[in-house]
Amino acid sequence: MKTLTLNNFEIGKDKLTILAGPCATESEEISYKTAKKLKEICAKLDINFVFKTSFDKANRSSLDSYRGLGIDKGLEILSNIKKELNVAIVTDIHEPYQAKIASRVADIIQIPAFLCRQTDLLVAAAQTGKIVNIKKGQFLSPYQMESIAKKVIESNNDKILITDRGTSFGYNNLVVDFRCVSIIQEQLGFPVVFDATHSVQIPGGHGKSSSGEKKFVPLLARAAVAAGAKALFFEVHPNPKEALCDGDNMLSIDECEEVFSICNKIFKLQ
Repeated sequence: MKTLTLNNFEIGKDKLTILAGPCATESEEISYKTAKKLKEICAKLDINFVFKTSFDKANRSSLDSYRGLGIDKGLEILSNIKKELNVAIVTDIHEPYQAKIASRVADIIQIPAFLCRQTDLLVAAAQTGKIVNIKKGQFLSPYQMESIAKKVIESNNDKILITDRGTSFGYNNLVVDFRCVSIIQEQLGFPVVFDATHSVQIPGGHGKSSSGEKKFVPLLARAAVAAGAKALFFEVHPNPKEALCDGDNMLSIDECEEVFSICNKIFKLQ
């Protein structure tokens, strides 16, 4: 299986990698506080860390839903955090023009699950030369990710991560099939990231917004690592109850060390 070099570590090799941070950028203070604490936890546990937050969340449930601070302010905050804390950055894009702009700061360009088949978006991300993290659509099988990854490869970029975030099961529900980890890694040859927080989401659970069952986040994260996942994705906030989006799914900073530690111990048994 391919490994990916990022800064001074490798994703998919002998250390667990964690991509984590707030769902959307709310303020520099919240972003910095979260990134600093997560870096400290991961350093203590000897885990690779990539800070994640979104300058814009375009796929919200309604016009009233919070989207972020926008590309200019959002990337400014990410740039400051990258320089001050010396951490790698992952952020998502929703339109092709954003790829080149985001790549000035981001080390990993993330493709949202709902947009994972958008050819122009994939090509634009590939052309940045950065690692491309493709989130598997809830509506796709793991086998269908091969043709999606091929669009990136044929755009002269084979630095690919694929993230599983659950599969639609009827209305307003997601289930996780951990066979996806093995199928993608063995047949496609790319490291799998497991999104432990979006996988507990209940789409439309609040009517005009999603809800979630946060209590299952640690369980699913442990199971994913046991199944062979090379990286984990968590949305994390200092106070999820006050978060402006996806609060029902997010871990609080204070919960992270215990969850990360157990997952890391399981990873070392792979």
